[in-house]
This record gives sequence, structure tokens and C-alpha cells, in this order.
Amino acid sequence: MNSFIQKDLKHIWHPYTQMKDCEKLPPILVEKAKGIKIYDNNGNFYYDTISSWWCNVHGHNHPFIKAAIKKQLDRFEHVLFAGFTHKPAIDLAQKLVEITPQKLQRVFFSDNGSTAVEVAMKMSFQYWKNINKPERNYFVSLDKAYHGDTIGVMSVSGVDLFNSKFKPLFFKSFKAPSPYCYRCPFGEDKDSCALECLKKMENILKAQGKRVCAVVIEPLVMCAAGMLVYPEKYLKGVAGLAQKYGVHLILDEVATGFGRTGKMFALEHVGITPDFICLSKGITSGYLPLGATLTTDKVFSAFYDDYDKLKTFYHGHTFTANPISCVAAGASIELFSKEDSFAKIKDINNQLNLFLDKIRDLPMVGDIRSKGVIGAMELVADKKTKEPFGLNKRVGMEVYRAGLKNGLILRPLGNVVYFFLPICVRSGELNDIFKRAEKVMKKLADDLF
Repeated sequence: MNSFIQKDLKHIWHPYTQMKDCEKLPPILVEKAKGIKIYDNNGNFYYDTISSWWCNVHGHNHPFIKAAIKKQLDRFEHVLFAGFTHKPAIDLAQKLVEITPQKLQRVFFSDNGSTAVEVAMKMSFQYWKNINKPERNYFVSLDKAYHGDTIGVMSVSGVDLFNSKFKPLFFKSFKAPSPYCYRCPFGEDKDSCALECLKKMENILKAQGKRVCAVVIEPLVMCAAGMLVYPEKYLKGVAGLAQKYGVHLILDEVATGFGRTGKMFALEHVGITPDFICLSKGITSGYLPLGATLTTDKVFSAFYDDYDKLKTFYHGHTFTANPISCVAAGASIELFSKEDSFAKIKDINNQLNLFLDKIRDLPMVGDIRSKGVIGAMELVADKKTKEPFGLNKRVGMEVYRAGLKNGLILRPLGNVVYFFLPICVRSGELNDIFKRAEKVMKKLADDLF
């Protein structure tokens, strides 16, 4: 075993990893990366088909983003953001305001996706206190949602595998059934359903609306839940309910933002404006950590008062608005127009759908779903009954192992194998990726059936 890997296993605790698995499948030592390819210390390359946990937008080692970072490094690396400001943060805030709905005029910077959502929740909670409605103490979210790993956002999440051990720490929130069309809890068909799940959301708001601060939701794709792509009419319906019952709408676009669904932000598919939008991951194209929460002047004004009124938003991070992160984000946003990114996304989606249609008849592929550069295959033990594979089967791990052997990073979410492709991927690379993926999936089918 490589000496660096030995040191890694001696000292490092990796995220979302059962470290005992590393005895048989140690971490891969990365030497360099370019475009969609990551290279290890033995000269092997792997297609980064999941954008390094959904954050890499324009590809690894992009010269335009690197140049922006290097230029800022020659000026200064970081300064406190209370009582001080700087051009990179101002420029980025203006860019974000320009590319989001017009109503969103205020930008609060943080460090990551979890904190971006936590900021929105705390702002919403305090907003109601600041305008003398202290009875609003609760949030409504979806029962299969995932919004991050800090305690506040875990309280409005519902992924039991991630969260169950920490439930005693959570605050109470109201959970509506998720629009999981393949496994609809109401037995409806997605092409003809009457959105019973939306009715359940309304029932909660009808009964509890005056006690609710906000509805928190990922727009169009519930990513960590298994890349659950749900109908646009559901998202539009949720926005309508938030307005009808006078509660805030918090859109968690941490994963869906920056072109992932085919538009800059998923909310654009239905033309809605939330009270808060939460951003991270792709904001810097995966180069540096950064989070941002955008909100309205109406929300902002509820905090704007004399100091002794105690309406200040007491929240911050040491690295708030780090200037190097801000210039990386600004450069990434510029690349969307410089490189005609949305035309690329359309081409990626076309090729992705052709592959999914080709693979859907395999005996363990129960459902396929896609949106923009996101595509998923839900694997099942029985297509007719939709019976999932048990944990002991570890089908996802088998896909991951086989993917690595074929130069692919396929890190499934349970029994869901997915693609979360960077926009930089070229047509020829996609053909190669899908050829390799087909080989992996057919071999799995032969082994299982």
C-alpha cells in the first residue's frame, strides 16, 4: 500500500464513509485533475461523473477561474467582514442579484450549503419575532428532504439513514409527503396524478399556517433523497400555498443552482420568486468553499432599526465573503456566457436521456429520471413490485467498485445510480462515459439475475 494512503488511513476520518470498508477499498490518491478527468498517482484517470459531489460546474483546473484566483492572491487573502468590505464581495453580490429574481436584493454570505439554508431559516424565524409575531416558530418541509448536516437543517430534513441517530437533538417541524413519483405514497401515476401530496402540504398549512415561519424545499430535484425529479406543477403549487397562507418560501438551490437543471436556477422553470434562495456547491464551480443566502428588502427592513431595539441578525462566519472564494464565484458565473454553457447543457441532456432510455430495460432498473445534467437509475430487486435491494446486498457499493475499474466515479445514493455531470464534458467524452457505464450496468444485471 502506498505510504500516503497508509498515513491517510492512520489519521483521516473521511465523510459519509464506513472506514472499515477502506481496508478492502482504500481511498484513491489524486495527483491532478483537468476537465472531467481526475488522475491518480498510478496514472489512471476517472471520469468525474458526479462533479465531485455536485460542485464542479466548468471542469477541474479551468484557466479562467484559476487566473481570477491567482490575481486576487496577489492582493490579499482574507479580511473580517464585519465593519469591512471588499470589491470581490461587492461584485459577486451584484452578479447574484442580477441573475436571480428581481425581488431578491440582499445577499448574506456564509461558508457552505448547510449554513446557507441555516441562515435563511434563522432569518425567517427572527423576521417574525422582529415584526411582533412570536407565535411563528415552526417550519414545513418534505419527509425525504436533505438540507445539510448541521442540527437546524437536519431538523427540517428527513433522510433517516443520515439523520435517525440524531433525532433527539432536533427541533419540531412539520413534514409533508415528498413528491416521489416512482413510489407515490398515494398510488397515483405521475402522468395523471391529482397532486395528492400537494394537498397534504396544504392541510398542514391550513391547520398550522399561523405558527409557521417558512416552507423549506429543494426545487424540482430532491438530490440526496435519490435524485427525485418531481413535476414542475408541484413546485409551482408549493409557491402558491406559501403565498396563500402568508409564510416564507425558502428554496434550497444549493445543488440545483448554476445550470444543473437546464436553467441557471431551478425556480426559473416555473417562474416563481421565493423569499429566500440558498446557494453553494456550484457557486465557485467547486474551487473554494462559499455559501450565499439571498432575500428581499422586505425581510431586510425588519432587521433595520436602532441598535437598542435588538433586531440585529447575530450570525456570521470567520470566512464570510472570503475574497478568493468570491472572485472564483464571479469567474464561474462569467463562464456561463463566455462558453455558451446552456447550449452545452441541452446537448448533455439529450445524450443523457438516450443512455437512460437504452438502459431502462435492464432487469434491475426500476425507474429512470433526469433534469438538465442530472440523470438517475433506481435499482430494484423486483421490477413488478418495486422491491428495493436490501442493505446487505450493497448493490451501490458493487456499482462503485465496478465503476472505478472502468474509469468512472459512480458513487450511488443507496440503490440509486446517478450522473451529475459538469458542463465541460464533451460529446466524445459522454459517449465514452455511457459506453463504460453500460458495461458496468450489464455486468451487474448478469451477476444479480
